[in-house]
Amino acid sequence: MTHARWAILGAGAISGDFAHALPDSELGRLHAVGARDVSRAEEFAAAHGAAVVGTYDEILDRDDIDAVYIGTVHTTHTELVQQALAAGKAVLCEKPLGVSPAETDAAIRAAREAGLPLVEAFKYRFGPFADRLREIVGGGALGDLVEIESSLGFAAGSHTGRLFDPATAGGAILDVGCYPLSLVVGVAAWAGHDLSGLAVQAAAGTIGETGVDVSAAASIDLGGASANIRTAIVHDLPRLTRIVGRDATLEIPNVWGSRTDSTEAATLIRTDGTREEIEVPTVQPMAAEADATIRALRDGRTEAPEVPWDETRTIARLLAEWRAAIG
Repeated sequence: MTHARWAILGAGAISGDFAHALPDSELGRLHAVGARDVSRAEEFAAAHGAAVVGTYDEILDRDDIDAVYIGTVHTTHTELVQQALAAGKAVLCEKPLGVSPAETDAAIRAAREAGLPLVEAFKYRFGPFADRLREIVGGGALGDLVEIESSLGFAAGSHTGRLFDPATAGGAILDVGCYPLSLVVGVAAWAGHDLSGLAVQAAAGTIGETGVDVSAAASIDLGGASANIRTAIVHDLPRLTRIVGRDATLEIPNVWGSRTDSTEAATLIRTDGTREEIEVPTVQPMAAEADATIRALRDGRTEAPEVPWDETRTIARLLAEWRAAIG
């Protein structure tokens, strides 16, 4: 297999970003696209160069597809993951993997039974900066973890569509808040904390006119450390992340990067006052997560080390706690 053959399920904006990214992938190429409306799949294929189009079922029934990227609305993720795995495809699924812990567990169980990779697409977890971040936290450069502060929020141009629709599990927490929450879970794991002990201590939020959460904040007990996170879909929030340890603080101006470039810089500030500027090469993060999925497939692994299933499960549990806490 010189290049893995990718199918994209869903013809929306995020799927378009993934299609744009695949030419930068080392291991895969776009081969097919599926959508509920085949005419949308045809338009997408014409724009991005896919050779094959069809409905979801038609695409998954094909033998000439190695991996599937799922870029559909949140409420369809788990079902499509299960169908793709049953059809023998590796899966890279947009976050959140499921809209509840039960859905997340069902998707992971399907991957385990199929013996195929299932990767939750937190793109900031892939590439040189993510590797360096894990090295700094896991290697003890910060000392014992004390506190994490992180946020991500934006002002949506329109308050309609899937982001503001309860029927598609819209809202700030699931769509955007999962990023800072997943970072907190990752840092806790890299620092050696027991993920089963993580819990939402306090939360606040605003429910919008359509019934979804439009802004929210949470404090999370990390077991000997704490985290404060914020999210919104009705106003911008700072992208600065601070990871504070006993010996040093890591300040990251934009840990999330963009859909075309991974993060490249951070500052390590030691308690003795010395500073170390950290700079690494950037990559196309969506291409990097695609390659991680194919490496797992070729190596016979079901998980990618960048987003292990224990962390995916913990993220799902804490998302549910956060949403429940604000009603």
